[in-house]
Amino acid sequence: MYGRAPKCPEQVRADTEFLAACDKQFPSRKLASEHHVSKGWEYFQQRQLDTAIMRFNQAWLLDSTNATVYWGFASVLGMRQQYRASVPLFKKYLALNPTEANAWQGLSTSYGQMFFQTKDVALLQNSIEALKHCVKLAPQNARAYGQLAGAYSYFIQRDSARKYLAIADRLNPSAVNPEVRKMLTQ
Repeated sequence: MYGRAPKCPEQVRADTEFLAACDKQFPSRKLASEHHVSKGWEYFQQRQLDTAIMRFNQAWLLDSTNATVYWGFASVLGMRQQYRASVPLFKKYLALNPTEANAWQGLSTSYGQMFFQTKDVALLQNSIEALKHCVKLAPQNARAYGQLAGAYSYFIQRDSARKYLAIADRLNPSAVNPEVRKMLTQ
């Protein structure tokens, strides 16, 4: 799925062999997909992004309805600084599973990085909206509140930035970027 390129005969044969092996090893392709998603996240955490993408692709081949595959693809793209490409995949995952706070935070990060590249305020607003979804779902997420404080610090109205700074400080003061803190406390 990830490359969206036509497969050569060797790749088709490899896919067929992979599916046959999984059919023997797992009671269902759905369970096999979950296993490969789990492996994808393990490699992602180890920063082995090529292997993580391979595992997410295998999981997608087994079950293209596995929403977590799209979050995995989006996360790898974000890690590779391909933020614009990550957004539709985050959105696809969130359309299927809108209650995952960490995915909202990942989407926000992609929008935020795009804002830093372009200075397009609409992207910053999208980042803020995604963070608001995140903290609604995970009200103890100090890092998300710290990110909200940072995002709002770019607007002239600093009251929201200070509000989220106070919440982040209550939860975990180290969750706030020191530069944001300095800017808001001057």
